[in-house]
Amino acid sequence: MPSPYRAIFAAPGTASFSVAGFLGRMPLSMMGIGIVTMISQVTGRYGLAGALSATLAMSAAVLGPQVSRMVDRYGQRRVLRPVTLVSVAAATGLLLCVQQGAPDWTLFAFTAVIGVVPSVGAMTRARWADIYEGDARSLHTAYSWESIVDEVCFIFGPIISIGLSTTWFPEAGPLLAGVFLAIGVFWLTAQRGTEPAPHPQTAEKRGSALRSPGLQVLTLAFVATGAIFGSVDVVTVAFAEESGRKAAASLVLAVYALGSCLAGAVFGLLHLKGEPSRRWLLGICAMAVSMIPLLLAGSLPLLAVALFVAGLSIAPTMVTTMALVEKHVPRTQLTEGMTWTGTGLAIGVALGSSAAGWVVDASGAESAYVVPVVSGALAVVVGVLGHRRLRRPVTDREGRDEHEDSGSGERAVA
Repeated sequence: MPSPYRAIFAAPGTASFSVAGFLGRMPLSMMGIGIVTMISQVTGRYGLAGALSATLAMSAAVLGPQVSRMVDRYGQRRVLRPVTLVSVAAATGLLLCVQQGAPDWTLFAFTAVIGVVPSVGAMTRARWADIYEGDARSLHTAYSWESIVDEVCFIFGPIISIGLSTTWFPEAGPLLAGVFLAIGVFWLTAQRGTEPAPHPQTAEKRGSALRSPGLQVLTLAFVATGAIFGSVDVVTVAFAEESGRKAAASLVLAVYALGSCLAGAVFGLLHLKGEPSRRWLLGICAMAVSMIPLLLAGSLPLLAVALFVAGLSIAPTMVTTMALVEKHVPRTQLTEGMTWTGTGLAIGVALGSSAAGWVVDASGAESAYVVPVVSGALAVVVGVLGHRRLRRPVTDREGRDEHEDSGSGERAVA
């Protein structure tokens, strides 16, 4: 039987924009952990490192949806190139400040500007959605493929970033992340044939995609989910350092991403029936439960095994999330809608990495794994309370409000 993955690449241009998107997404896994490694190498202050990582995530959370909203209105090429140049320039400024021992406030200032970086994953997913509009099975496979690409980035990104920063010079990881971003975005935006058409008037008329109650639930749940990811990254680096093998943190985090990658590959081959909202809730619960064994891992090998198991629930949950976003957001605002889930993750990463950094400084790395455990519990609470909203999509495939189609003129707003 032909592979579903091979089938989705039959459309012209799909392979090229997928590779470009891969390069453009490498900074997602390299920049934050690279900053943590760089600052901890130079200053030894995990609190400062976590705070800078949190600043980056919060900045991306604020600026990312605005960039994506502009993309929906004006197109990817017109928006992404200038904002990428701004982000790369800010990253250069940060590295120079670290190298020269500049005051802390300069580090925060440049880190905040880096956050204008575009959500490349949302851009590639929007291209898939445009190509396979109305073909649910192909979109399921395409979104699964994108999750695999995400996890491959998280397998190799931390290895490269932490490895370069610990064996070459501290600024090497973030520096290469900026290079990947520039190459990926400019290559992606050079491919005009697969770029979704902008919708300037429609996007402006509708306002923010976050008005959708379902998207609000997904975004809020992903704040807690992001706190899991952010805290696991920071605590794992500290745990490896306390064990005398700091460079091994990249390998342990790669195992975490490998579990998600393998699960995503299998998930994309399946043709599942039933409510996506139920699968999503099960995925959130699985992620939360999988955090508990981290408290019991007393060595790096055991930690790696626990993280591999924990990773198995990530990609299927992410794939299901993208399918739910498509059901709850008008097509003319799809890029913005997908970015809002990333924004939730970014805010969570900011909170989780910051909290984890302070707990590490105060109580040590092993105790700090309580942060992802608590974060997982919060994600379950949000998922359970908001599940009913996810069962009632508010948009159809053309992006019209069902309330408008029925003539009620009302819009459900949480």
